[in-house]
Amino acid sequence: MNAPTTANEDLLYSVTDGIARITFNRPQARNAMTFAMYDRMAEICQEIKADRSIKALILTGAGDKAFASGTDISQFRAFKTAQDALDYEARIDRVLGTLEQCRVPVIAAIAGACTGGGAGIAACCDLRIGTETTRMGFPIARTLGNCLSMSNISRVVSLVGPARTKDLIFRARLVEAQEALSLGLLTEIVPDVETLQRRADETAKLVASHAPLTLETTKEAVRRIRPTLSREQGEDLILKAYMSEDFREGMDAFLNKRTPNWKGK
Repeated sequence: MNAPTTANEDLLYSVTDGIARITFNRPQARNAMTFAMYDRMAEICQEIKADRSIKALILTGAGDKAFASGTDISQFRAFKTAQDALDYEARIDRVLGTLEQCRVPVIAAIAGACTGGGAGIAACCDLRIGTETTRMGFPIARTLGNCLSMSNISRVVSLVGPARTKDLIFRARLVEAQEALSLGLLTEIVPDVETLQRRADETAKLVASHAPLTLETTKEAVRRIRPTLSREQGEDLILKAYMSEDFREGMDAFLNKRTPNWKGK
C-alpha cells in the first residue's frame, strides 16, 4: 500500500510498499537543516512508531553534492542568551534521540558531504551506505567554534572510539569514503548516486522482509548498551562554546566566507 507524498518543500516524505523515505530537499544549500526540517523528521519518526505497516525508513539528500551539511548557520543568528544555546541542544537531542529510537531500521543513503549535524543524523541510522564521493566529518573546530551535543559525542565515540573522535574533531577533517568505511562511519560503498538509491531500496526491502520484532529488539538492545552523556552533564560545555566570542566570530566568518580569527574566549 502506498501513501501520498507529503512535503514542506525543504523535506519530502513518501511511503511505498511499506518503505518510508525522507529526502532533505535543499540542494542549493547542500541540504543544510532548518529547525523546521529537524522537527518534521522527528514527527515522521513518531508517525512510523504508530504505523505498523511501515517496515523500514530511508534517509537521503536531494542531488549529488550532499546528504546534509549540518544545521543552516542562519538559524544561529537569533542566539542571544545562554538559554538559546541550551534550547538548541535540547532540540537536537530530542530530534536525534527520536530518530535513533525509530521503531524500524533506518538506512542513510549518503552521497557527497555528510558533515556536522548531517553526520550526527547519519550516526543515528542503523545502516549507512555511501558512494565514492562521500565525505564525512565534524569540521566545527575550523568553521564555527561550537561543540557537538552530548548525545552526538556519545554516538560518535560508540562508532569510532574516543581517540578517533578526537582526531576527527581536532583536525577538522572530512574523511573520504574508504576511510569512513574502515572506521565504521559507513557500512557499505557503491560507485555512484544511481547505484546508491537502488542499493538503499534493495537493503530496505531486505530488512523489511525479516522478523520485525527481532530487528526492533536488537536495535533497542544495542542502543541501551551504549553509555550516553545526558544533556545536563554537558550544559557547562555547551555554554562555554556557544556563549563564546569565538562562536560569534565563527558564524560571521562562515557567513562572510572569510577565515575566522580565533581568540579562545
